[in-house]
Parts: sequence; structure tokens; C-alpha cells
Amino acid sequence: MVSSRKQRIDTLVAEVEREFQETSGSTGISAPDARLVEALRRVPRDAFVPDDSARFAWENRALSIGHGQTISQPFVVALMTQLLELTPESRVLEIGTGSGYQAALLAELAQEVFSIEVVPELARSAAENLQRQGYRNVRVRAGDGRRGWPEAAPFDAVIVTAGAESIPPALVEQLKPGGHLVIPVDSHWLGQDLVLVTRGADGTLHRRAVLSVIFVPLVGGEGGTVDPWS
Repeated sequence: MVSSRKQRIDTLVAEVEREFQETSGSTGISAPDARLVEALRRVPRDAFVPDDSARFAWENRALSIGHGQTISQPFVVALMTQLLELTPESRVLEIGTGSGYQAALLAELAQEVFSIEVVPELARSAAENLQRQGYRNVRVRAGDGRRGWPEAAPFDAVIVTAGAESIPPALVEQLKPGGHLVIPVDSHWLGQDLVLVTRGADGTLHRRAVLSVIFVPLVGGEGGTVDPWS
């Protein structure tokens, strides 16, 4: 069973690496960095999907997690993470916790992760998943991600895991100089463009479309904090 699991993980990592190479003409990134690859190997994706989907956890595809939400394709998760250019000192804001898988990957690479989920039930289960897997540097809040997390700002990186009609101004405001924001934004065609926003040291914003993607829509909501480690 252990060797079969290792083989599935090896196969997934190889597929992710191949997709990086195949999309490099658009993304400008030909391979994931070594820290990201190790994080992909360490984070147990099967612990962040419903039991009836666990057998598909190590396949390079999105999976339903209920409440009309999905856990994204591992390649897309990896690409968005790579675009953030995280260091061990980074503080990250994630909008759209989902099952907690992306937050776990971020937690492997950054110092602190602040994650907001609009569906209270998902926020609670994600917090429990992350606690169960030993991640102590992630805080999860149920609420409207468009507003960001102002009391914890500014952030070195912001990642949005749902498709927005436009980039919420609060998320840009909460990005540090030198920071990176990655968000799917509605295109004029089907789906969205994965957009990278960088803030220069002088505060100047730069934006570029990286890749065509399809995400569930970003929606607003209200809620409190679900944080088992406060």
C-alpha cells in the first residue's frame, strides 16, 4: 500500500512537471521549484477530499468537495503557488479555503497563512483538516473574502481560488510593496484568465494574464473566525 501510494504521488508530480513545461510559453515558468515539489509530495491530498473521492486524490484533476465547491487541479494549485514566489518568511492571504489543501501547501512554504472561506461549513471542516494534519501556522475565517483580512495586513502574497468579475480593491490594498497577487478574473470568453498582479517597491501595480483557467465563482458572505489555535 505504501509503495502504491508513493507511485501515485510520483506519477502526479511527473504530470504536474510536464504541464509546467507544456504551458511555459504562456506562463513563463518551465518547471516548479524544488521547495514546491517537496511540498506537493508532503501534503496528503487524500486527507483534503471527501472519502468517496479519496481514490482519485492523486490524479491531476479537480474534485468536488460539496457545497458547489471544488478542490483545484494539482497543476493549477502548483502554478498559482509558484507565481506567489514565497519565502519561509512570507505572510500569505488566501481567499477560498475550500477543503484546506491549498492552505496546507502554502503553510509548507510560508511563515503564516490567513485563509477566508465563504461557506461556514467548509471553513470549519478545513480548519479541522489542517489541525489534524499538524498545520499550526494557518488561521481560517468564515466570511467575505473580497474584504480581505485588514487587521492582519499587509501580506507578502495574496491568492484567490475562485473566479472574480474583477480584482477586489481591498485585496490589492492589503498587498505589500514587492508582493504578488494571483487571481482568476473573468475573461471575455468562457472561463477566466489567471492574472498575476505585482506591486513594485514604489507601490506601482503591474498586471499580466498568465493562463486560461476555469474556477467556481467568487461570492460574498458574512461570518466570524473559525480558528482552533487562537
